[in-house]
Amino acid sequence: QVQLVESGGGLVQAGGSLRLSCAASGRYAMGWFRQAAGKEREFVAAISWSDGTTDYSDSVKGRFTISRDNAKNTVYLQMNSLKPEDTAVYYCAARTSRTGISAIFRRPDEYHYWGQGTQVTVSS
Repeated sequence: QVQLVESGGGLVQAGGSLRLSCAASGRYAMGWFRQAAGKEREFVAAISWSDGTTDYSDSVKGRFTISRDNAKNTVYLQMNSLKPEDTAVYYCAARTSRTGISAIFRRPDEYHYWGQGTQVTVSS
């Protein structure tokens, strides 16, 4: 059973920063998604399990950075220049099947395990 434990959400003013963490019980291709109230879950960022290849949605590119510490099996999402429209519950996800060293995944159905979610609220 894969465990994903998220932390780091909170309330921040527009223009501020937050860093989310997701501690996993192993090393996997990982993704961050978010779901705002009344909306579908959407892709935010992804990172490969091995060589650190990353991908971002257009809405966060240049503001968010996904990274990983393989020694700690932890993935981070550094969020800068936050906007009110970034307000959502943020989820990390793990793909546990074998993948290429550079493979990244953008669809929720490509992931096998999910964290509990952490609320990020950006006030204007």
